[in-house]
Amino acid sequence: MSNFEGDRVAKETQVTKISQEHIDFLHRVRMEKISVRVIQILIFGVAFLLWEICANTKIVDPFITSQPSRVFNTIVRLYEDGVLFHHIGITCWEAFVGFVLGTIVGTIIAIMLWWSEFLCKILEPYLVIMNSLPKIALGPVFIVWIGAGPPAIIVMTLAISLIVTVLEVLNGFLTVDQEKIKLVQTFGGSKYQVLTKVVLPASYPTIINALKINVGLSWVGVIVGEFLVSKAGLGYLIVYGGQVFKLDLVMTSVIILGVAAAVMYQGVVYLEKMLVKNKA
Repeated sequence: MSNFEGDRVAKETQVTKISQEHIDFLHRVRMEKISVRVIQILIFGVAFLLWEICANTKIVDPFITSQPSRVFNTIVRLYEDGVLFHHIGITCWEAFVGFVLGTIVGTIIAIMLWWSEFLCKILEPYLVIMNSLPKIALGPVFIVWIGAGPPAIIVMTLAISLIVTVLEVLNGFLTVDQEKIKLVQTFGGSKYQVLTKVVLPASYPTIINALKINVGLSWVGVIVGEFLVSKAGLGYLIVYGGQVFKLDLVMTSVIILGVAAAVMYQGVVYLEKMLVKNKA
């Protein structure tokens, strides 16, 4: 065998070895993901099983804590009454609108503050003060200003999530590598080009983190708003169930809220994966 053929065979063997190692790595990653998902499901199932057992054996009072079987029966009853998806739909719609508006408006304000350093210096202390204010206390004010109904609930959601979004995204803008910005400016790039070509792409992780934070804040804002003023929605069911001591209804609404929030969070995770894939 000539030296040339020997080198070719050695290279092919090396490529095959690397490919097999890569396949093994992908297999390990896939198995790890499956293991994580299985363990998560097991934890969820064991928690509900223990909850049911403790309620049946009177270790805990099912009247106070309810139990999975009673929660399931409550869901069936709400479905048979034709109000289950009505209440879920109203709350999910309010949370989605507040989530989207909070993210979009907060990002736009953050861009404006990044664009004008002078404006940023003026408004920064006010943003910090507004972020520390108890927004829940402003709920009655919003109701008086806007009126009872979904608009007041959405504004309540904005009040809770907007300032956090502004501060989070603005901080991401300000921490972008200054060398990259100077490079674009050296080649005659305008501030708009710096924003679209450098700052925004580099801030994708920060914006995604803001989205993840907003998922929780949006649901908090909606439920607080529905506590104060609503005639329908999961928050209304929680308040009503507490007032008439139907704690099965309370726990059912809380569990549905958890599922809805998890679905919205997974939507943000999927969006993150799509952005990373397109960027790659």
